[in-house]
Amino acid sequence: MNRSFLIVLLFPILCSPGLSAQDFTDYAKMKFVEGSGVLPYRLLLPKDFDATRKYPLILVLHGSGERGNDNEKQLTHGGSLFLKEEVRENYPAIVVFPQCAAKSSWAKVEVQGDFGSREFTFFEDATPTIDMLLLEGLIAQLQQQYRIDKNRMFVGGLSMGGVGTFEIVRRNPRMFAAAFPICGGANPKIAGKLKKTDWWVFHGGADDVVPPKYSTQMVEALRQKRANVKYSLYPAVKHNSWENAFAEPELLNWMFSKRK
Repeated sequence: MNRSFLIVLLFPILCSPGLSAQDFTDYAKMKFVEGSGVLPYRLLLPKDFDATRKYPLILVLHGSGERGNDNEKQLTHGGSLFLKEEVRENYPAIVVFPQCAAKSSWAKVEVQGDFGSREFTFFEDATPTIDMLLLEGLIAQLQQQYRIDKNRMFVGGLSMGGVGTFEIVRRNPRMFAAAFPICGGANPKIAGKLKKTDWWVFHGGADDVVPPKYSTQMVEALRQKRANVKYSLYPAVKHNSWENAFAEPELLNWMFSKRK
């Protein structure tokens, strides 16, 4: 279906380069197509997948450094976690890593200033980006293709993907049981639309790319709305707080304990 889209002002958020030697072939290379829009994604089915069984869905949104159309870079951060044998055994789920286009973003954001003094403007109700609309279309298609447990749908992401995590929950306030934004942020005015989801927010206290105040203010706003929220602020960590977040031993336990 053809749609018209607003061109957004993108903000450059740096992520570390390149994929490691990790073998990601278990993640199937897929593409979601809607009208003229194409959203590449990687799909990891549970070990010993049973098409008659319901599974949770885990959606992971990458940062701006992994944008493109190679359908590979989006696995750079977090992709190896879900390939671990113990994770596949203990947390069977359908895991999806979509890839945002090079000149797009998961959410509209404006930024001013240089590293160390950057100021972000997060919007309360911005027109969705093309990739956000494609992402929502992909979720709908996955729900048709697989027996996804609608009570156990989870989303998280880092940097630009952390912003996208807040945005997709804002747009779909009853969809996700839990969300884990990493070094992101959002407009605190949207907190009322996020309170039905459980949150674990991560940020590096020394982040000079996306200042930690943007996660802190979202945590405070969520708590004011009496949302269930955890906050891990790593004092000496810079922008790469996704390394700490994905290494948290309780992350998957916490996530899989959540149901709508």
